[in-house]
Amino acid sequence: MPLKAFRGPKVWLWRWRRNPLKRRADVVEAWVVLGAWLLTVLAGVAAGLIADGSVESGLARERTDWRPVVAHVVERVPGRTPAHSHASSGERVWARVRWTVPDGSAHTGQVRVEPGSRPGTPVTVWTDPHGRLVGRPTSASEATFRGVLIGCLVGVSAAAVPFVGGLALRGRLERRRMRAWDTEWARLGPQWGRMV
Repeated sequence: MPLKAFRGPKVWLWRWRRNPLKRRADVVEAWVVLGAWLLTVLAGVAAGLIADGSVESGLARERTDWRPVVAHVVERVPGRTPAHSHASSGERVWARVRWTVPDGSAHTGQVRVEPGSRPGTPVTVWTDPHGRLVGRPTSASEATFRGVLIGCLVGVSAAAVPFVGGLALRGRLERRRMRAWDTEWARLGPQWGRMV
């Protein structure tokens, strides 16, 4: 409570009110603070929305372009089938598979399959338009989550640039103002003692 008495009441927009003691540096600082806050908000929101849209459109393009294809295991896979062993059903091992793309050309690649799979066992794989192996595309809800997460991270990172720049400029103005006060005090300080 006593601190409030020294500070006085809070006055909104005090930087723009008329005051005979206000200096040009105070006006410049007011505009720097306002500009830094506006740029921080605008840069953060714009960068976040652009990143979100870019991520979501890229993942939507993957969902439309990537297709599931039935591939077949080429050679026997080491290990026992989960029905004959105590291995968990999620255990998978790398195996060589072959699939045919719509243009009729055959492709081979490595994918994870269940242990003990025999040659000719069908496995679903995802391919791009050129027939190359890709991962399963993200669902719409996963794409939204990724887009929002990346958009938030990019937005905060982009907003940090004008915010830190505004802090640096405001600090420089503060140091300049302190030097001016020191200069004035050095000039008027000695006269102060003679007046008493």
